[in-house]
Amino acid sequence: MTLEQIRKKYANDRFATDAAGVRIVSAEPGHAVCAMPVTPIHRNALGNPQGGAIFTLADFTFAVASNAFSEYVSVSMQHDITFLRTSRGTELTAEAFSIRDGRHTCFYRVDVTDDCGALIAVMTVNGFVTAQKNGDVSPDSTDSTVNA
Repeated sequence: MTLEQIRKKYANDRFATDAAGVRIVSAEPGHAVCAMPVTPIHRNALGNPQGGAIFTLADFTFAVASNAFSEYVSVSMQHDITFLRTSRGTELTAEAFSIRDGRHTCFYRVDVTDDCGALIAVMTVNGFVTAQKNGDVSPDSTDSTVNA
């Protein structure tokens, strides 16, 4: 798939793309980079980027990295995120790396940095590789079992 085809496919993840403003920067098998602007809607009561917004960016980046080129749909089973510092920047970038892609499970690390060069959070994701083929997922699907 081309980058434009991947962007079109994942545009259906409306919470990440429409509500949070996440965009796919690059994708290749087992690796993806996504970015999200930090706007007033992303900030908590203290004015810092909200943990849920950072989590959404990291989780979406995992979904792209684990599914964009995979024959079978992977879904997340467990996430562990450590918030290291707040961001002073205006954009966050997440980079997902495959640590292990097996027949039934996968394991990814996602680093979230800001445009000031600071490492903001690190997420690890244990994923389950389903029996559902990626091509079987309709762009209009609302079945939550196929959304990673």
